[in-house]
Amino acid sequence: MSSPARGISWEEHADLVVVGGGVAGLTAARTASLRGLTVLTVSKGGATDTATQYAQGGIAVVGDAVTDSVDSHVADTCEAGVGLCDEDAVRSIVAGGRDAVAALTDLGAVFDRGRDGTVSRTREGGHSTRRIIHAGGDATGAEVQRALGAAGLPVLFDSSAVRVLTDARGVTGVLVDSPRGLGVIHTPAVLLATGGLGQLYACSTNPPGATADGIALALDAGAAVADLEFVQFHPTVLFTPGGLGRRPLISEAVRGEGAILVDANGDSVTAGVHPRGDLAPRDVVSRAIASRLRELGHDHVYLDARQLPGFAQRFPTVTASCLEAGIDPREQLIPVAPAAHYSCGGVVTDVDGRTSVPGLYAAGEVARTGLHGANRLASNSLLEGLVVGERAGAAAVERADLRVEAADPGRHALPSAPRELVQQLMTGNASVVRDGAGLEAVTAALAAAPRTVPEGQTALEDAALTLTAAALVLAAGARTESRGCHTRSDYPETSGEWRRSTHVRLRGGELELLQPQLTGVL
Repeated sequence: MSSPARGISWEEHADLVVVGGGVAGLTAARTASLRGLTVLTVSKGGATDTATQYAQGGIAVVGDAVTDSVDSHVADTCEAGVGLCDEDAVRSIVAGGRDAVAALTDLGAVFDRGRDGTVSRTREGGHSTRRIIHAGGDATGAEVQRALGAAGLPVLFDSSAVRVLTDARGVTGVLVDSPRGLGVIHTPAVLLATGGLGQLYACSTNPPGATADGIALALDAGAAVADLEFVQFHPTVLFTPGGLGRRPLISEAVRGEGAILVDANGDSVTAGVHPRGDLAPRDVVSRAIASRLRELGHDHVYLDARQLPGFAQRFPTVTASCLEAGIDPREQLIPVAPAAHYSCGGVVTDVDGRTSVPGLYAAGEVARTGLHGANRLASNSLLEGLVVGERAGAAAVERADLRVEAADPGRHALPSAPRELVQQLMTGNASVVRDGAGLEAVTAALAAAPRTVPEGQTALEDAALTLTAAALVLAAGARTESRGCHTRSDYPETSGEWRRSTHVRLRGGELELLQPQLTGVL
């Protein structure tokens, strides 16, 4: 920038700016740095304020060739995705799992091993075999975060990306709100690795920073998003009366080891619902719980893990969360209910993290690669973050020789509703089960939101949540069927006409639904 724009107090240059400090962002930053790029990471919080840190599930990766295969993992993933997975993308990412885990191990990550010295593998919902590896029992995410964070690359903490700046050549920089004030990082490449959108809902497993920032940044930069209507609700989140905000999840691995879901009468919640019972895909289990709660007029069911030997050793994080809530899972039933957990859709990318905007990449939960379809298979998320994060970091090299200088970014007003209102609207009308009238009510309420120029992190987050909520209900309202994580009480059947993805773009300040794209699988 030849002359600093009004309000810009600092400028820097980098070959790649990574927005977000979880598994995908840290993997990409390390990969790009090893290839000679100057990388700068922008993180809203501290070193561990990420969804990765809280991931209790493991990493789904093919192990023993006798009992497992890439074909089997692909089949399980596509079955869970209910017709919306891109099978080529699934195969590409799944096949990259072993090398990604090997690279993580080389960094010092330690995974749980059995008595024979080999890495232990567990089974989770939707998987046909035991292929999930863990660290620290149910603390895999924390171990992944620790190993990747040890790389020690430069990070701007407590800093928020305000806008991705572009010109005719694509990305030229990113506007950042930091403790030093408003600044510009001139760069030809930006990777969005901002995580999910759980804060759209009153109760979520996501950290407070999961406010859909990457979705809003991508839409503003001209990229498309897809399949936002498929929000996965984790079926077993620790329930406490009046509990709002981030809630501890009860890992699916608990059911994988034999715990069962029962209602207040002691009856099975999933009997007769799915051949795999309590190990059915998450959308199936969440719907079964929601149905039972409506039937009984209750607000939670129970997970019975009392018969599991060595529970506290196998699940130390779950045990600690339960004990803090006054529940001993070794002797008592664990009260659970569904809560917003994972966004299966996101910024449209290829398997290398490229978006339709040159120089703009996305990886991890914020991205939609085609791996998850209409419902993510358990423990495929850390896998995707590792594999696509590494590929995106390598892909950014293609922009390294491009010398850019961002123009005066300017500021513009954005619609912004109070976060509490957005959460109230989305929780009441766009949760596990939705209908057309409720989705229209959300659309109307958000359309009335005032437009302001957001100043500061909270205002930026509220604007991102408002825009993303509007995009999500636009897609959900258009999808007149029930599929995967998206359940419409007014359209309860799955329709062959909707075996396609919903793409949304922002044009002239207004969201528009693009021509739906057919998927390549049945």
